[in-house]
Amino acid sequence: MSNHEIKDRFRGFLPIVIDVETAGFNQKTDALLEIAACILRMDENGELYTHETLSFLVKPFEGANLEKAALDFTGIDPYDPNRAHIEESDALTQIFSKVRKELKSAGCKRAILVGHNAAFDHGFLNAAIERAQIKRNPFHPFSSFDTASLAGLMLGQTVLAKACEVASIPFSNAEAHSAKYDTEKTAELFCEMVNRLKRLGGWPLKASEDNSSMEDIFNTGK
Repeated sequence: MSNHEIKDRFRGFLPIVIDVETAGFNQKTDALLEIAACILRMDENGELYTHETLSFLVKPFEGANLEKAALDFTGIDPYDPNRAHIEESDALTQIFSKVRKELKSAGCKRAILVGHNAAFDHGFLNAAIERAQIKRNPFHPFSSFDTASLAGLMLGQTVLAKACEVASIPFSNAEAHSAKYDTEKTAELFCEMVNRLKRLGGWPLKASEDNSSMEDIFNTGK
């Protein structure tokens, strides 16, 4: 049996990577168009990896605002008759069902959202939860891990594509701005940063046990 448990790494929280694509920046009025979630697990060596990705195309809620500039940016056509979208409540129900099962399996008490510029994704997720009147939200209502901030600290970059480049994670700008792709790349980036810290001696780092400078620690590729 492994001595490494994900529940022990994040104080009983289970990190779940979330990305949304939307029809604007206002979580209350603008449509949620895509949502994806990456389930993370920890291997026997205590390293994080992506176990599974769930991804859904979402039907704009009734009365939702659709900003043309946002649609042009993402390339999403919510009016496409062949678009296999589902109600946002159904998408959330499926994601939350999987998250709850993972929480039970991992022995964690609650999920915590991981996102690149996490406040944006968290805001749209919470707004959708409110519209769907979901009572059992497995996610912490306001805490999150923001890979933009973490990458700025560890890698010197805050843009997802540039942070992935520094971390030697392949990134395609042609595939970006789909919830599934961005979630998977955010998950890879988060796992790489957490695992890199582990390889450097764990977290929190103890200055008395490590003679390396902080610059050496964060720039090393080991």
